[in-house]
Amino acid sequence: MFYALTGTVKKLPLVQVAVDVSGVSYLLSVPHSVWDRLRDGSRETLIIHTFVREDRLELFGFSMPEERSLFVELLNISGIGPKIALELCSIPMHMLVEVAHTDNIGALTAIKGIGRKTAEKLLVDLKSLFEKHPEWITLQRSNATGSPANFDADAIAALTSLGYDQGTVLSALKSIPPTLKKTEERVAAALRSL
Repeated sequence: MFYALTGTVKKLPLVQVAVDVSGVSYLLSVPHSVWDRLRDGSRETLIIHTFVREDRLELFGFSMPEERSLFVELLNISGIGPKIALELCSIPMHMLVEVAHTDNIGALTAIKGIGRKTAEKLLVDLKSLFEKHPEWITLQRSNATGSPANFDADAIAALTSLGYDQGTVLSALKSIPPTLKKTEERVAAALRSL
């Protein structure tokens, strides 16, 4: 079982990277936020989760142990596989906490593969997870670097409904000026950058 890999990163098509460790390259799937942060040729340490099933063996990489823990907990929820769990881990932790506390089903159904029923169940499970792991809430407060403009759930839902994937949407929203206050303005600015 791997805990972490340290090596030279090569970015592959979203959301995969290869990490070269002493001449052996490991293929990892990572959250959009991690993929966005990594630079080709940089030396990085990624926390690993090894996903094993009868027909597959995959490695998933994360920047922090808490992200890995969230991913593992999400995999334990009925109906959530690694692809959806990775999408959920791409959402900033502080936004996931907000989604859970405000019962924002729309933010969850904007994720490809999550319907209304799954979103309703997932909200209950997320609340339970944040109660079980209060340190995640503390972590999200200290790491909440994004402004509300960057992580406007309504803007994300609007853009993903237009067919853009969540990682692309989050990257576009990160690049818009924080002075834009209305969701419509944020969506329009993000569309211009896409």
